[in-house]
Formats: sequence, structure tokens, C-alpha cells
Amino acid sequence: MSGEPLYNRVLLKISGEALGGKAGFGLETETLDYIAKEIIAVHQEGVEVAVVVGGGNFIRGSAFSVEGGIDRTVADQMGMLGTIMNGLALQAAIEANGVPTRVQSAITVSEVAEPFIRRRAVRHLEKGRVIVFTAGTGNPYFTTDTASVLRALEIDAKVIFKATKVDGIYDKDPKKHADAVKYNRLTFGEALEQQLGVMDQTAFAMCREHKLRVVVMNLRKAGSMVKAVRGETIGTLVEGD
Repeated sequence: MSGEPLYNRVLLKISGEALGGKAGFGLETETLDYIAKEIIAVHQEGVEVAVVVGGGNFIRGSAFSVEGGIDRTVADQMGMLGTIMNGLALQAAIEANGVPTRVQSAITVSEVAEPFIRRRAVRHLEKGRVIVFTAGTGNPYFTTDTASVLRALEIDAKVIFKATKVDGIYDKDPKKHADAVKYNRLTFGEALEQQLGVMDQTAFAMCREHKLRVVVMNLRKAGSMVKAVRGETIGTLVEGD
């Protein structure tokens, strides 16, 4: 399928590790530029684009609280700050390629990012700006997967594109099993029954309840998002039962 995009407003969920390139830690300039251009390619299709970015390239709160002996709430707050750094870097990369971008944060950092205000976010999208949501939900114990679903519902996005290291959902880890089978389409019920780990359970339950589509894809395959917004079969589509 080609021509008119299938979706008019989408939300892209990017892990922090994706911004760190091959190392998966810190920030890699070439990777930021590549991701920025992939986002812009979707924007040029006339699609409104929002992004939720993780912070795992700096710190993963749940793991760090165990490894570092730090209170989970504090560790998660540190992770939120990591997502803000990523959001600012992504904003700079997108704007360097000519598209106006706004960063909104779920915690107050008014000197560097706007507070998350739903109506303002929607207005940015309507004006043709890319928007990057940071700091997760602003609360500990909630992942950026959950934040991506929450923000998608709040701005009435039609689909979540979840960028991963593989090109969809498999019945087993394709990196460990040569006979792993990829799914082109799944229902929420099938994904839950087979325990495929599309997202964390809170995020997944929200998607299922509100019938919010999720497309799991490999962002490193250039043009994947553009093909997905056009309705082409890319990655794995998870939708209502």
C-alpha cells in the first residue's frame, strides 16, 4: 500500500539504549542524526509525530536500585533525568535537520523543557512541530513503555511505533534460536496468552483496554516508519482481540 498515510498522528517509543548506538550507553552523534532523519521522513508524509524516549543509556532505575543499593524512587527519578537529556539531544538533532521540535517534561525543569500540558502538546502537533515527551509519567515505578501509552492516549495518537533491536515479535528470541518464527500480526489476547513481552504489563493492559495499536519494528532498518504509516507490513502489528 502506498500514497496517503494510514495514520495522521503517531507516537514513537525509542529506548535510551537506541540513542547510544552500538555501545548502547551515552549518546552517539551519528545515531541521533539517523533517528532524527527517520522521524523527519514520517513528518514529511504529513503525519504528526510525537516521541517518548527512555533513559536506559544513562541509567535504568529498576536495575540501578538493586545494583547500587539506592532507593527505587530515587533511582527512578535519576532515570527520568536521563530521559530529559535524551530528549534535548533528540530535539537538537531534529532541529538541525530543519524541523521545529518541542520537549515536554513530566517533571518541572522549566529552564530546559516545557511542562507537559496536553492542550499545548496537541497544539504543537497541529502546528507541524515534532514533540518529545520526557521524564516518563513523572512517577517512580512506571516505565517509559507505560508513559508512551499514556501520552498516546492523551494526544489521541492512532498507533504506537515501538522501536526495538529486532524487526518484530518472535515466538522466541531470534538471536538465540535460529528457528524462531516472526509474527506479522497478533491480537492482544494472543500476545498475552503466549507471554511474548510486547511491553510491560501495565502498558500492555492499557493498550488492550483502549484498543490502541502497537507496531513493533526495527528502527535501524531505514524507512521502516514511513512504510508503517503507509500501511505496509513492517515488523509486527498488535491490535484488538
